[in-house]
This record gives sequence, structure tokens and C-alpha cells, in this order.
Amino acid sequence: MVKQGSFDDAVARPAPRSRQQIQALLKLRELILSGAFPPGERVSELDVVGRLGISRTPIRAALTMLQHEGFLRTLPGGGFIVRDFSIADIHDAIDIRGVLEGAAARRAAERKPSPAELAPMQAVLEETDEVLHAAHPSQQALEHYVRLNERFHRLLLDLAASPMLRRSLAHVQSLPFASPNAFVEIQARVNARDEVLLIAQAQHRSIVEAIALGEGARAESLAREHARLARRNLDLAQGRLELMRFVPGAALLREAREEP
Repeated sequence: MVKQGSFDDAVARPAPRSRQQIQALLKLRELILSGAFPPGERVSELDVVGRLGISRTPIRAALTMLQHEGFLRTLPGGGFIVRDFSIADIHDAIDIRGVLEGAAARRAAERKPSPAELAPMQAVLEETDEVLHAAHPSQQALEHYVRLNERFHRLLLDLAASPMLRRSLAHVQSLPFASPNAFVEIQARVNARDEVLLIAQAQHRSIVEAIALGEGARAESLAREHARLARRNLDLAQGRLELMRFVPGAALLREAREEP
């Protein structure tokens, strides 16, 4: 799951305008992520129309948006082909998210938000503490953590008050393995789960503290390091097929498909 001036509009990804276009975008993206359209396969407009039962105009718009997001490549003679991704691509996406979230944290600190503005983030930290220190961790608790983590990162963007940063992050995070929650499922399946989640929570606290103190450079550095935690989680999965299957969009990953 903003309006801004002409420069923002020029760099923003094309926005779906109708309910049918949004429906076509979501359904087609899911087909690609699930492997129904494997990497290297040509995506025909007529084929997609037949599969989804949606008219050609919204399908055409959805294909253009998915090309802009990076899921499709354009063919010289017209049309699209599903692209694949490497582990290096994931590293790049995570690093870019870190740069953007670092900029958001710095901007938030420089704005010197009031205690009232910081209160929602403090509330998320407290609720996350309760989830992480529950006596009996469960799948339900993990899902609760995912929602809280998503809310924390959304609130960070809110504090930055930058439509440009919001749009840039939305573009990067349209690739599922670049989102803050991309590797939480993997954390749940390895012995390091509690350690990694507690580290992430400690980093969240430090980011909020730096913002509250107006320490822009520190807030930026912490947010960038926090994003790199996802690379550690990826390293836990790499080379282990049973874990790589839980990487979002695994069907598009070269390494996951090449595992024996």
C-alpha cells in the first residue's frame, strides 16, 4: 500500500487512477511475485486480460506501473518481459532504503518535533516491548510485531514531513524484499529470532532518542544502520532453500531458483 508540485510529479511513479486500475495492478503484481509469470516470460496484454477478466485499458496502465516499479522490462518491439533479481539487487534496494530513511530521520530531527508529535512513536516502542517480552512467543505475536514495525517506519516518514521522501521510499519499497518487514518471517524460523528483533527494537529507541534531541547526523546514521539489519537477515537465509522460500518475491530471485 500525495500531491505535490510539478517536479515531484515528474519523478513519482504513475498513480493508478481508477478502482479497476488499482485492482489490475495488485492482481498482476501478485501473479508475478507468486511465479505465475516466471522471470524471462513475455507478458502479453491479451493474456493478462484473459487471466484477470479486466479490460485492456486498466491492464495496460498496470503493466506500465509494474515496469516503472522494476518488475518488468520493455521489449524492443513492444511489450514486456518479467525481470529477475539477484542477491546483489536486494542489497542495493536495502541500502537505498537505508539512505532514504536516514534522510527522513535527519530531517525529522532537524524539525525538532514536540513531545506531542513524538508520542505516537513512543507508544509504538512501548507496545513493541510488550510483544517482544511476552512469555510465550507465537505467530500471532509475530504478526503483531510486523504491524508495529510497519507503523514505526510510517511514523518516521510522517515526522520528516517530506512528500518527496515518501514517494521515493514508496518506489523503492514496491519491491517486496526492500520493505522494513521483508525478512521478519525468516527471523521467526531461525534461532537468532529474538536476538535480531531485540536489536531492531533497540535501534528504534535510539533513532527516536536522536530525533527528540535534535541530533540529525546521529539519527541519520542510526536509521541507515538499522536498514542494514535486513542484510543480516538475508545472510541467515542465503544458501538455505527452506528459508529462501520465505523471502518475499523469491520466485524472482536467481539464487533461490538455482538452489539444487
